[in-house]
Amino acid sequence: MPRTLPRWLKVLLPFVGLAFFLFLIYTIDLRKIIDAFLSIDARYILVALSLTVPVLVIRIYAWQWICRSQEIHIGGFRLLKIYLIGLFYGVGTPGYLGQIMRVPYMKGDTNAPYGKLFVNVVLETFVHTLSLYAMMVCGAILVVGMLPQLLWLTVVWILGVLAVFLYLVKKERGDRLFQGLVRLLIPQKVRGQVSSFTETFYLDFPRLRLLAVPLLLGALTWVLVFTQEYFIVLALGLPIPYLVFLLLYPVANVAGFLPVSIAGLGTREFTAIAIFTALFAVSRADVFVVSVAGFIVTDVFLAGVGFGLSFTEARQSGEGIEGS
Repeated sequence: MPRTLPRWLKVLLPFVGLAFFLFLIYTIDLRKIIDAFLSIDARYILVALSLTVPVLVIRIYAWQWICRSQEIHIGGFRLLKIYLIGLFYGVGTPGYLGQIMRVPYMKGDTNAPYGKLFVNVVLETFVHTLSLYAMMVCGAILVVGMLPQLLWLTVVWILGVLAVFLYLVKKERGDRLFQGLVRLLIPQKVRGQVSSFTETFYLDFPRLRLLAVPLLLGALTWVLVFTQEYFIVLALGLPIPYLVFLLLYPVANVAGFLPVSIAGLGTREFTAIAIFTALFAVSRADVFVVSVAGFIVTDVFLAGVGFGLSFTEARQSGEGIEGS
C-alpha cells in the first residue's frame, strides 16, 4: 500500500467540491438559481451585513484572550486587520487552510517564534470551530427521527476530532509525534530548521480551562453568523424555522471545512440541499442560493476587505524598506 497519495490525486482532491458545485448548478438549472437570487430583497442583505460588526468584535476579543494566555501581546485593531487578511487567503484555499497566513503578519508585531504563532492560529481556529460542534449534535438529535444517520455521522466526526486534539494537547506525545514526522517526511538538509519550528509548538501553551471563555464566545459568534444567513431564508420566504436552521445548518457548514474544495464550495451546498430538502418543502435552487448568498455575506464580503488591507500592508512594508 502506498505511503502517500499519488501526486495527481493531491492536485485534484481540492477540486472535488467544485465539481459538486458545478454538478449542482447543472442539475438544478441555472435559470432557477438566477431567479432565486434576483428574488432576494436587498434590505435583508443589509440587515444581515449589519451583524458583521458584532461578529468581528466578539471573535477578535476571543482571539486576543487566547493570545494573552500564550503571552502574545498584539492590540485588538491589529488582530482585526490580521484576521481579515487571513480570511482573504483562507477563502481561496481548501478547508480555509490559507488562514495560516496570519502567522507571518503576527511575526512582524512580536518576537514570538513561528512555531508558537502557528499553534496560536491553529488553536484559535480549533476552539472557534469546536463551539460549532455542540450545535451540530443538538441539530442531529432534533431530527433523529427523520434523519437517524445524521446523528451517528456527527458523533463519529466530533469524537475523531476530539481524540486528535486530546492526544496532541499533551506535550510529550505531541513532541514525539512531530519529531517522528520530521524524521520520516523532511529531507535531511532542512530537517534542523523544521525541528526548531516544531520545538516551539508548546511554548506557553495555555491551560485548557483558559479556553472556556473563547469557546463560549465562539458559540455566540456562530449564532450571529447563522442568523445572518437566516435572513436569506426569510428573504426567499422558505418554511424553515429559525431554531431548526440554527442547529442544522452547522452540519453543512462543517462539511465546507473538508479540504476537498475551495472555501467549501460544493460540499456545503450539497450537504445543505440533502438535509433541508429532506425535511421541508423547499426547492434545491432555493437552498443552493441560501448557501451561496450566505457565504458571500459572511465570508466573501470580509475577504474583500482583507484583500484591500493586504495591499495596504504590502505598500507600508515597501515604504519601510525604502525608508531604511
